Amino acid sequence: MNSDVLILYSRKGCCLCQTLEKKLSRICLDNLNPSIELSIVDIDSKTVSLDIQMKYTNEVPVIVLDSTRLLKNIEFPRVSPRLKEDMLLSWIQKNLNILYKKV
Repeated sequence: MNSDVLILYSRKGCCLCQTLEKKLSRICLDNLNPSIELSIVDIDSKTVSLDIQMKYTNEVPVIVLDSTRLLKNIEFPRVSPRLKEDMLLSWIQKNLNILYKKV
């Protein structure tokens, strides 16, 4: 079964990006329903499409769900950098619930 991927578009030297990256890396996304994988992508990488770079370069950090189940990418609302890890996990689950409820 294909897993959906939570993509964090980030940038080196961005303190908000680094904080969110650390928090996301420490939480267990397998506990979510459905479980998801984490992918951290440097927005300035040559592997990132020009469309994505243009869309998110001034917005990082940005969280996007790449959903095989929904057959599209969905940008999550901006997350507060003050959220603790347990609340971040709850915030992600809440957003997943909203998205999958629409299916």
